[in-house]
Amino acid sequence: MTAAPWSDPAASVEERVESLLADLTDQEKIAQLGSYWQRPEIGDAEGFAPMQSTFDEGRDPFEAAAQHGLGHITRAFGSAPMSTREGVEHLRSLQRVVVAGSRHGIPAIAHEECLTGLMAQGATTYPAAIAWGATFEPELIGEMAGRIGADMRALGTHMGLSPVLDVVRDYRWGRIEETMGEDPYLIGMLATAYVQGLQGSGVVATLKHFAGHAASRAGRNHAPVSIGRRELHEIDLVPFEMAVRLGRAGAVMNSYADLDGVPPAASRWLLTELLRDTWGFEGTVVSDYWAVNFLQSMHRVVGSTRQAAVTTLRAGMDVELPETSTFPELLDAIEAGELETEVLDTAVRRVLRQKIELGLLDPGHDATTAGEAIDLDPPANRALARRMAEESVVLLRNEAAPDGQALLPLGSPSRIALVGPTGIEPRSFLGCYSFTNHVLSRLEDHGTAVPVPSLAEALAAEFPAASLAVVPGVTVTGTDTSGVPAAAAAAEAADVAVLAVGDIAGLFGAGTSGEGCDVADLRLPGVQHELVEAVLATGTPVVLVLVSGRPYALGEYVDRCAAIVQAFMPGEEGGGAIAGVLSGRVNPSGRLPIGIPRGMGGQPGTYLAPVLAWVSEGISNIDPQPLFPFGSGLGYAPFAYSDLTLSADEIAPDGTVEIAATVTNTGDRDGKEVVQLYLSDLVASVVRPLKRLVGFTKIALSAGESARVTFSLHADRSAFLDEGGRRVVEPGELVVRVGASSEDMTLEGSFRIVGAVREVGDGERQLTTPVAVAHSPAPLTVPSGETV
Repeated sequence: MTAAPWSDPAASVEERVESLLADLTDQEKIAQLGSYWQRPEIGDAEGFAPMQSTFDEGRDPFEAAAQHGLGHITRAFGSAPMSTREGVEHLRSLQRVVVAGSRHGIPAIAHEECLTGLMAQGATTYPAAIAWGATFEPELIGEMAGRIGADMRALGTHMGLSPVLDVVRDYRWGRIEETMGEDPYLIGMLATAYVQGLQGSGVVATLKHFAGHAASRAGRNHAPVSIGRRELHEIDLVPFEMAVRLGRAGAVMNSYADLDGVPPAASRWLLTELLRDTWGFEGTVVSDYWAVNFLQSMHRVVGSTRQAAVTTLRAGMDVELPETSTFPELLDAIEAGELETEVLDTAVRRVLRQKIELGLLDPGHDATTAGEAIDLDPPANRALARRMAEESVVLLRNEAAPDGQALLPLGSPSRIALVGPTGIEPRSFLGCYSFTNHVLSRLEDHGTAVPVPSLAEALAAEFPAASLAVVPGVTVTGTDTSGVPAAAAAAEAADVAVLAVGDIAGLFGAGTSGEGCDVADLRLPGVQHELVEAVLATGTPVVLVLVSGRPYALGEYVDRCAAIVQAFMPGEEGGGAIAGVLSGRVNPSGRLPIGIPRGMGGQPGTYLAPVLAWVSEGISNIDPQPLFPFGSGLGYAPFAYSDLTLSADEIAPDGTVEIAATVTNTGDRDGKEVVQLYLSDLVASVVRPLKRLVGFTKIALSAGESARVTFSLHADRSAFLDEGGRRVVEPGELVVRVGASSEDMTLEGSFRIVGAVREVGDGERQLTTPVAVAHSPAPLTVPSGETV
């Protein structure tokens, strides 16, 4: 029997796609654009996605939904607790139904969430994405993504709904923990590494939420976005362009928000003209869960779900997730002349191409084959999770005592008091899209999906000779303060108090951080403020440890804390990482991917501020400066910056200037430093931010060692949208700074771009700043104490 042409690996992908497409009926084509989510009953819980309960009633059973085939299977592993063996068999059973329903035996693409690791029972839970930002290490993020992808592919899954590329605008927004921070270049570099790592393991990465999602008005989830095209291009779209053009991402998911009145799911400019025609994206666009329905029910830009389906398909949508609820109406729309078959075929081609590239239509392919005995949390994964946690912890303050010694590292204290709710709650280390907080906590509390030692357990292991008193005092979200006196008494009796406060992730108000967990201000949740005040009043030296998914205002505490440590949901190995920083076993090298505010008012805004958004003495009584700025952080080894040089005083509008500086570890122990390059445009034809990150690298230096760090800055990195909407490089003076944070003024220089204004087409410009590091050996120490 001759094999069908679409299953012939010797044929080109396009030949296989076209032969299969030609043999599909319109109904079968539409089935390839659909999906199904066989999710469990959730009782009184709000659900796993916005307004889920609205769509739970009256939906077809799986067999009926897959009777003509199916595009996607939604979260076979990530919806209910089950063993690896049970999950594999569950996915196999679903695929059998899909293949049987398809006249051509076409399997479905199985997708899962994978933002903090594969969201499945027993899978490694890595640090939340905001902690990735704190590492400033793209290579580390790529390594993590490679491991996640390998585990997913071994189970028979094909697509991961990650990474999140939203750029933080307002610290009150609940989904900050899912982002990598407030700088588009940092996010773009990390996201590109994630995409390359995941797809290098054979799993399609999905960029979300395209676009502008984090710029929602007042920091509210699923809210309007009131920004112009210039701001959208220069902040929100930057990481997406990088991950598409440099990472070759295979999928993109739309944002729920509306952009100046246009929902992204209905925007042909966004999904087709920019994404595909300009950036060259060749993958599939998948809808955020029920986003197509929302065009009618929430945005009200169409009058029916049929119109919603037609509108989004015309805009450039390919697959309706998490289940097919509006796309079945496309058949009637075609028959009524409301939709051309060519529009349908365009989307189907993309889905079929992706399936063929994944090998789903190759001869002998068994879509149900997966490794039943795979360990999803092996020692190598946990070791990587530990390393990521250690690289992400940020030391913000470490003041010297009267004797001249800083409190940290602690050394060997006799009596430690651990007070505060995140000291005993391991779930505080995990993000909203961890299986523990996303699934287990919403169905029935089954503890954690993997072993997660608490901070109390980690401190006991780190300081075995110390007397450790553990008194939480309050809960993360409760209002009961009756335990505060006991916590204060424990702190007063100790040599040092470790005060652990912060967040616990959840969904739609079930936590203090996560999707739908927005806040009115940046005061610590619940009554944790009262606990902090009581412990600080004891006079015992306090290490304030924040385990959180967003920054909280610390202005009321900063001067009374001997040390402050910020841990952004550091994952399953977070307890040991924090304890290691406190003991000195770990020399902290994390840096802030978002600023830490002084006041609790939740003033929206980040370091990417123009003049009018920054200090304006005599104009406003509100000081927008952060308490701890973007990029800042301390370690136990001091670093010195010196000898800034620029390769040229002037460059052409398409030229490159090399900016070099020497960084020296002036301490007595090895350490790591994040070297940051900022660019300022002194005069431009439109308002520009005062400074923005255009390059960075994390370097490891031994005690006394130096390195020469050289950034190659192309003129394109100064480009912006002019008044007419053209992306241009303008002549003029540009100031560069090399230092340790967005506010570090240690080294500053300037150069000029000379010549005519140069227009730079989107999809063509230089997106990165290459960096080279040349190490110099540390000076040798001879017995006399002299160096040579």
